[in-house]
Formats: sequence, structure tokens, C-alpha cells
Amino acid sequence: MAPIVSEEYKRKKKRELIQAARKVFIERGFVRTSMQDIMDEAGVSRGTLYSYFDNIDHVFIEVLKYEDQKNIDDFLPSGEGTLWAQLKNWIEEWQIYIEQINQTLVHANTEFFLTSDYVKSIDNSSYLFERYARTTEAIEQLIDEGTRTREFKPQQSSRSIAMFILSFLNGLMLDTYQLGHEQTKVKDQLSVLLYSLEKLLNPTSVNKE
Repeated sequence: MAPIVSEEYKRKKKRELIQAARKVFIERGFVRTSMQDIMDEAGVSRGTLYSYFDNIDHVFIEVLKYEDQKNIDDFLPSGEGTLWAQLKNWIEEWQIYIEQINQTLVHANTEFFLTSDYVKSIDNSSYLFERYARTTEAIEQLIDEGTRTREFKPQQSSRSIAMFILSFLNGLMLDTYQLGHEQTKVKDQLSVLLYSLEKLLNPTSVNKE
């Protein structure tokens, strides 16, 4: 008889497996990663891994969810400083992320979108659509909160601005992956993004400085 484990234990174990899988995907990409690679990294049996994930596509989707949730959490009101400072800090953190692109999931992500059967059978209810919508919504809600408190006076809709931010960052990330950060001048481009956002949002905290 299998031992009874708590839901908390299951959540913790799943998180550990996701973190191990993330490390392997970063090192090997999506195409060259097998379930066995993840078992070896996590130090678990086949039965343990398959009790949490159906296949390699399922593992990768869960890794994406883990990454996306960290991004979304960054947009929860911190109660410290202004919303403009929070948005600026988040964008400035992208400089480090993009300049260290080889230590991220970008390579695995690209392979996943090009080769995975999951993507080939995509529909509007899939997580790939949901993840874009959730991240856009998180940025949009931060802008809306700033508008409600009169910290922001946006010149365009909050949704359009949120989509602009995501499109800019995704494009810069892919260009940097292909060309290198010396070529794409990540810091300079993010400075342009922040300048554009300042004009789009008109944060009162900047006007008071």
C-alpha cells in the first residue's frame, strides 16, 4: 500500500521537480531534454516523475506557468513606493534577464514553439493564449490602479500600453538571443522604453521630482 502524503507535500515536491526541469531545459534546450534527464537532475524515479507529469510537453508547460507566475507577482501592489517605481524596477530587472539570455528559457521556448505537438494542436483555450492574456492583464491592472489613484494619466488605453510593453520586451529578448546583447544595446533600448512609458503614463511622481 502506497504511503499517504499531504497536499502540501505534493505541492512542494511538484515545485522541486519544476525547478529541476527548468535547470535542465536551460542547459539542454527543449528538443534535447528527456524525461530521464529530469529524473536524473531531480534524483527521482520514473514513477515519481510520471505521477506529476504526463510527458515532456506537460513538464515544459508547468515550467512556463512557474515562470509566468513570478512575473505576475511582480505586478501585485507592494505597498512600498509608487506604482511608477514598481513598474520601472520591473523593467530594469529585464536588463539583467536579457543580458544573461543564455541562462534563461528562451532557447527551450523557441524550440518548444517550433517542434511541440502541443503547439501544433493549439486552440484559443490553450495555456499559450492564457499566459499572454494573464501577463497583459497583470500589467493592465497595475496601470488601472495608478489611474484610479491619479498617479497615472495615461494617453492610451491601459490594455494597449500593456501589450506594447510585452511586445517590446519579447522582441528585444528574441533579438538579443539571436544577435547578442552587445549588438542590441539592451540598456539603451530599455531606457527608450521607460522614456516612452513616462510620456504615455504621465506619472505624477516624476512631475514632483
